[in-house]
Amino acid sequence: MGVIAVIGGTGVYDPSMFENIEAKTMSTPYGDIAYTQGSYKGKQVVFLARHGMKHSIPPHLINYRANIWGLKKLGVTMIISTTAVGSLNQDFGPGHFVLVDQFLDFTKSRVSTFFDGHGKKVVHLGVGNPYSPALRTVIEEAAKKLDITLHNGGTYVCTEGPRFETPAEIKMFKMLGADTVGMTNVPEVVLAGEAEIAYATISMVTNYAAGISPTELTHQEVLDIMAEMSNNFKALILETIERLDPDQDLPCHHRLAEYGGFKAALGKEGDLL
Repeated sequence: MGVIAVIGGTGVYDPSMFENIEAKTMSTPYGDIAYTQGSYKGKQVVFLARHGMKHSIPPHLINYRANIWGLKKLGVTMIISTTAVGSLNQDFGPGHFVLVDQFLDFTKSRVSTFFDGHGKKVVHLGVGNPYSPALRTVIEEAAKKLDITLHNGGTYVCTEGPRFETPAEIKMFKMLGADTVGMTNVPEVVLAGEAEIAYATISMVTNYAAGISPTELTHQEVLDIMAEMSNNFKALILETIERLDPDQDLPCHHRLAEYGGFKAALGKEGDLL
């Protein structure tokens, strides 16, 4: 049976929305991860706090490879990722949810692939649809039922962090077509693609970005808005899980078919999965 994973971003740390939860750890070739295993409406669920349960890991130091590897080993077939973002699009206001369908990568120091040599194949991942259209459709339907304002489609620009962006950078990103800005979706979405896991991100707009907002942003403001919207976030996640079929076969589950699949492309390291 397939497993659904929720990766909690800023403000989403509490796995108690699920049933029969149990805190666990796992060793991976890239380091250890901590996660919570549980269930919801008869479906197996794994919750992983991206920044740690106490928000102790900054975005540029998150062990993205260990996280995605661990979820793959746990049998995860679908990932619902959550992020807090700033908006560059006047139609995406604070408190709105966005399902991005494209990204711009402005990170600088992150390893964005499992295929870094050492006996593995050279793999070139296609990212025409980095965010699963099927998962986004289900999330959109869940939001409509709950009467939650959600936009299906948009471009996420990922910056290195942990600092916020300058107004000049935001102006540039807007010229390039970005709708939202955050610090964590890359390389997470890329690694999920390599691991042949269906992946979608529910982004919650906490503010307008620098130069668009009339005031300077603080991290506490982001946390405050996330806290205000946490009930909607949890309701949307649970309604989505109820609607998902983790055993559904999707195109993204075969993204490395030309290489024999994820495990085969890893070579000897694939035996650890």
